Amino acid sequence: MPTPALVWFRLDLRLADNPALQAAVKHGGPVIPVFIHDPEAEGSWQPGGASNWWLHFALTDLAEQLAKVGSPLIIRKGHSLTELKKLVAETGAGLVTWNRRHETLIIERDTQVKTSLRNGGLQAESFNGNLLHEPHLVKTLAGNPFQVFTPFWKNCLANLKFGEPLKAPKKLAPSDKALKSVAVDALDLLPKIKWDGGFPAAWDPTRKGAEKRLRDFVAAPVRDYPTNRDIPKLDGTSRLSPYLHFGQISPLEIVDAVRTAGHLGVKGGDKYVAEVGWREFSQHLIHHFPETPDRPLRREFEKFPWAPNKKHLRAWQLGRTGYPIVDAGMRQLWATGWQHNRVRMIAASVLVKHLLQPWQAGAKWYWDTLVDADLGANTMGWQWAGGCGADAAPYFRVFNPVLQGEKFDPDGDYVRRWVPELAKLPDEWIHKPWEAPMHVLAEAGVKLGKDYPVPLVGLTEGRDRALAALKGMRPA
Repeated sequence: MPTPALVWFRLDLRLADNPALQAAVKHGGPVIPVFIHDPEAEGSWQPGGASNWWLHFALTDLAEQLAKVGSPLIIRKGHSLTELKKLVAETGAGLVTWNRRHETLIIERDTQVKTSLRNGGLQAESFNGNLLHEPHLVKTLAGNPFQVFTPFWKNCLANLKFGEPLKAPKKLAPSDKALKSVAVDALDLLPKIKWDGGFPAAWDPTRKGAEKRLRDFVAAPVRDYPTNRDIPKLDGTSRLSPYLHFGQISPLEIVDAVRTAGHLGVKGGDKYVAEVGWREFSQHLIHHFPETPDRPLRREFEKFPWAPNKKHLRAWQLGRTGYPIVDAGMRQLWATGWQHNRVRMIAASVLVKHLLQPWQAGAKWYWDTLVDADLGANTMGWQWAGGCGADAAPYFRVFNPVLQGEKFDPDGDYVRRWVPELAKLPDEWIHKPWEAPMHVLAEAGVKLGKDYPVPLVGLTEGRDRALAALKGMRPA
């Protein structure tokens, strides 16, 4: 009889299109699904509060799925290698499988795990279950990692063959041993202070939730994705990013759904698949430049004269900057664990340029408050905003939050939803209430400085400070 196989689940919390699970099934013996809660392996970037909220429900859902196909999820807490070895001893497993991750600390941990298990006479195999194309396979003609998205994605598309996603197993043979498992509740992932009250209405953090979001998106909204993706009041994006991060759905499943719906090769579908490509690019960068979560890729920015200010950072976090489009986004983030992508760019630009706060401070806040917090994407996005990373916006390109608001939220609906104290202002003034005539403010019931703050820094002053700081960074 074949020995049992352990399947070590990490950021791949699904049964379908899971090559590690498929390999365990092919082994022929009992299949023992395992999740080990080991946040210390993540180093200084342990999952934040919003991520832990999502993980709680994703694990609960995965356990229910596995119970239905016959093999319960075994949850352990502690050092990954130690717990895997314990389970091998308890079960007599001869094979351990998992899907790869691409952060340096995790690669080092996984290499140690694989070496130790193999030295102990076990089969230990890892697979690509999280990306269309793994980072070490994508290189420039000179053999170097890419630092610009367009040639990176062209290279990927030229070398990719989109296959069919793997089917979920209908039945798993369980272990004949009684194995101890920690309850999901015992992992203490949910917040002690109930700041997450708005999350359940905004999300269904389950595999069925992922399938519904994808199905609904490819049914129609994907056609208008190139335009509607920039309009924050619309549900114009797929909102699949947290499901992708936790592996409740795979990138190949997304591409296959776009293709099956007839949108691959069409503007909307191709634009959306390119956004999956941006996720691939972020993993490429974090793999090849592992220092970038804490240090700028463009090292000259280590000399940038930031002006750390706790009051300004806190006002930004709370949605009290005085710039309505930014404040709406920050309040949406706090209430739902998610922020519209266009607004992410505006809010990040205001923090690092108008307010001169270090991009790392913004990255830490998003890391703790986003349900889709992903180290590669978070790092890439903040270094893009700060002008200090790969394919970044030039630092001298300073987003004007008023013009951005007027362009992408022209009728103010997004601002009115998340900044209700400004709801009665006319469209003309909704994005610049400090310029509104006194009688307009009075009629709208707005007292600037009391009901709603004046801007922390003026538009012109903020832009001039940012450009002067950039000039001062450069040698004379």
